[in-house]
Amino acid sequence: MKIAIPDMISNSYFPAAAAVELGFFKDEGLDMTLELIFPVNRTLEVLRDGGIDFVGGSAHSVPFAFPGWKGAKLLASLAQNMYWFLILRSDLKAQKGDISAIKGLNIGAAPLVDLGLKRLLVEAGIDVERDKVKIGPVPGAFLGENKNFGVAAANALQAGMIDGFWANGMGAEVAVRSGAGTMVIDARRGDGPPKAIHYTMPALITSDAVIARDPGAVAAAVRALVKTQTALKADVSLATKVGRNLFPATEAELIADVVQRDLPFYDSSISRDFVNGMIEFQRHMGLLGNENVAYEDVVATDFSQYWKT
Repeated sequence: MKIAIPDMISNSYFPAAAAVELGFFKDEGLDMTLELIFPVNRTLEVLRDGGIDFVGGSAHSVPFAFPGWKGAKLLASLAQNMYWFLILRSDLKAQKGDISAIKGLNIGAAPLVDLGLKRLLVEAGIDVERDKVKIGPVPGAFLGENKNFGVAAANALQAGMIDGFWANGMGAEVAVRSGAGTMVIDARRGDGPPKAIHYTMPALITSDAVIARDPGAVAAAVRALVKTQTALKADVSLATKVGRNLFPATEAELIADVVQRDLPFYDSSISRDFVNGMIEFQRHMGLLGNENVAYEDVVATDFSQYWKT
């Protein structure tokens, strides 16, 4: 079987990668290989077309490839809450939590990821047109063998190609440690408007076709994820072991510090409050229309019994 993630050198979908590298999928009887398919809209299209069996990706993005939540389900949370950071050039001297510092700036963000920032700005009272905020691709982030948007964004910030970026914790860590960037918004930990934490979450996702074909394997995948989260909570140094297998040397030595901060959010459950908040966000951002979408349309509840070890 195959699981794909849209960012490799990252904490965002790390439990999915770690479940492969630490052997938890294997322990559950699954011969699972890990692939990088970027960006997340493409990852989900490959799932839809049967090229992979599972995705570790952003929950809100599913309707891009499965309109109206028809044909795919969330199986479990990789970690709770929206998980991106707003990093601005350090010479701007922006203060943590001051979202107004984004006015007049050029911000890099990946496709579908950018929707989280755009909605956060609306709820914070910032109009991107009036306040002259430009949100778009990062130069070079989609080229060659790049395996992480956040790290590419941090490099672009340091090179002066952008004024800031909206990306994952590894990109944020690289930018802040280099001195090039200042962390302004940490969405996971509530720096933004209250509703922002429920715009999305990193999730284990599969198609209805995979569930129908092999429900035993789907149950095993959820169990493997939960065991991975539990193992990392017990010994975060395992993150370094995974990083050394998958990441360049610098990021491999950073990943345990980044994951350590994420451990309080390693809870595989998916709440109704989260789903309601995500659906509201998806409607605002045009990912959903007015169709009725129930919790059971979004979450594969047959497997929720495995959320706790």
